[in-house]
Amino acid sequence: MPITLPIEDGANDLLNRDPFALLTAMLLDQQVPLERAFAAPAELAARLGHDPEPEELAAYDPDALIEIFSRKPALHRYPKSMAARVQTLARAIVDDYDGDAANLWKGVTSGKELYKRVSGLPGYGEQKAKIFVALLGKRLDVRPEGWREAAGSYGDEGSFRSVADIVDEESLGKVRSFKQEMKAAAKAGKAK
Repeated sequence: MPITLPIEDGANDLLNRDPFALLTAMLLDQQVPLERAFAAPAELAARLGHDPEPEELAAYDPDALIEIFSRKPALHRYPKSMAARVQTLARAIVDDYDGDAANLWKGVTSGKELYKRVSGLPGYGEQKAKIFVALLGKRLDVRPEGWREAAGSYGDEGSFRSVADIVDEESLGKVRSFKQEMKAAAKAGKAK
């Protein structure tokens, strides 16, 4: 099942056909609404005049990239720091995966190896890496043996925990409800 988030069709198309755009969207998915993060690569493409390419962004003038991220509407709540993070991610893809983000999961034989590769990317901590492994498995059929285990609870079938489980507005609502419950539980735990 392809990625079908409640964003513009063109933005979904880019995420489905361009692995670097998908990695970028996942990187940007923090401290902004999910829809904004996952639509940002399409807006970046519009500003660049073509799909974002790791080689180009890795070598881009940092100030010029910040300017692109900062144009109204900004691509992220923190355009300066996120432009730098995207550039660092692009450099990692160029240096470690020959400039092809799909090489991150091509030839991977286990979920453990896939998780290790994803969590090794700049800006991808434990939770983000697990969510991305779940997204690859649930939406893009990247399913090496043990991928669900590597994704932790995000890999559970029928769950509504993350972007990996969103296919429409209804499932987005369920994921948001789950996240609100987790925040409330964490807050209640701190209050004790």
